[in-house]
Amino acid sequence: MNMDNEIRDGEVATDWSGETDAGLVFIGRIHTPWSELGRCPRAGRADGPLCRIEMFDPWLPALAGIADGAMLEVFYWLHRSRRDLLLQCPRNDGVTRGTFSLRSPIRPNPIGTSIVRLDGRDGASLLVRGLDCLDGTPLIDLKPDRSEFTPMALPKPGDFQVGGAHS
Repeated sequence: MNMDNEIRDGEVATDWSGETDAGLVFIGRIHTPWSELGRCPRAGRADGPLCRIEMFDPWLPALAGIADGAMLEVFYWLHRSRRDLLLQCPRNDGVTRGTFSLRSPIRPNPIGTSIVRLDGRDGASLLVRGLDCLDGTPLIDLKPDRSEFTPMALPKPGDFQVGGAHS
């Protein structure tokens, strides 16, 4: 039995078979020490192993302005994750939780995200620590960590909006 795709007691899957709404462009590939889901960490660690984010050639110029030591948010496609569970029991403890109340990789759109520090570069690769994905995971996007980023564009009225209700 494939333990990576088992449904635990209390878990519920959907039989949704609709069409997808959007397309993604993979801009690179992530290389980590983990090739099996059972060995992959549940969350990345700042002192974790050095991992390599290989950028595909067309996207290399987009790295301009990212300095060594920068904190980055890495978005990746968890390509080996199930996409059909509505209710999950992540600890197999009999307590069922809704998928959207968890950070589980099992979700309708299995997008992973980690905050990493850029340790350096090696050609077209970024060397980082803090990832929690399998070797070969497709890279979706990179952004400066929002807690350290100051917008460069002029402010918009919504930037100053507080309180109130949305109808």
